Amino acid sequence: MEEEKLYDGIEEARENANDRRSVAACLVQGVYISERDRQEKRQGSKAFAPRWWEFCHFQLLRQLVDDVDSSIFGAVYEFKPLLLQGHHKVDGSPRFVIAFRGTLTKPDSVSRDIELDLHLIQNGLHRTSRFEIAMQVVRNMVATVGDSNVWLAGHSLGSAMAMLAGRTMARTGIFLKSYLFNPPFLAAPIERIKDKKLKRGLRIAGSVITAGLALALKARSNSNQINGTEDPFFAIAAWVPSLFVNPSDHVGSEYIGYFEHRKNMEDIGAGSIERLATQNSIGGLLLNALGRESEPVHLIPSAELVINLSPAQYFKQAHGIHQWWQPHLQVRSKIYEYS
Repeated sequence: MEEEKLYDGIEEARENANDRRSVAACLVQGVYISERDRQEKRQGSKAFAPRWWEFCHFQLLRQLVDDVDSSIFGAVYEFKPLLLQGHHKVDGSPRFVIAFRGTLTKPDSVSRDIELDLHLIQNGLHRTSRFEIAMQVVRNMVATVGDSNVWLAGHSLGSAMAMLAGRTMARTGIFLKSYLFNPPFLAAPIERIKDKKLKRGLRIAGSVITAGLALALKARSNSNQINGTEDPFFAIAAWVPSLFVNPSDHVGSEYIGYFEHRKNMEDIGAGSIERLATQNSIGGLLLNALGRESEPVHLIPSAELVINLSPAQYFKQAHGIHQWWQPHLQVRSKIYEYS
């Protein structure tokens, strides 16, 4: 079974310095397998899902269920250190983790998941009932146990859900630790272009066009220029989620260029242009101009960007959640802060 195959090898991953990343990925996988158990009617001792959180010494507190198709799309876990055997200890473990799965290509959930994917592409994920359920759970958990005790985690569509929840809380001054695996970046895959000069030229041109369009639309609507404390992008800059991306994953690899391009623009003296361009998308600006509220959830001011340097042979491997708990994973990480 795929569930058993993916479970193999986690023991070694939990013993290295990337333990928390591995645990967060396993908890997200627990949501995936919970929904598979539901669809295949596996219950009790026949269910595969519990091993994913029990192995990491967590217990399931609640499953989050979509009100449209009754699929399980998320879960709330609680860390149980008393379950640890011997002297093994997971340093820095959270008390609670709220995890979200991505699109699952199974008959009872795929149509609803694709519908959510389309909402994400249209920058309308925040208007869906699934996100409203998720956001209510996040707010209630933070109010009950405190923000320092709650972590967010998600993969693919689930990482977009967690990112939007984290952004929403950050606007209120609450910055939740977040592990976002293969988060979707809704833009042309410029990062896949091999010619470095062409790629850099396209990014500069894109920034100039986006910033110009943003200024033009703001002037037409007589809105204030975004700067300083009036900048909603700056208001959440203190939130630094961890983004885990694979260069071979065309869904999220654009985050690599998104953050690296900021420094390049600063180096050539075009930082002011990029500060405006980095918080806007052409599609989102056009939708707002047409009177349709649009929030490009993939555009964030700050992040710890973790890049998987291990080669991927095919897309499923590059985009899969399973890569993030593999032992001896070669990664490069850097923190980008917006200013």
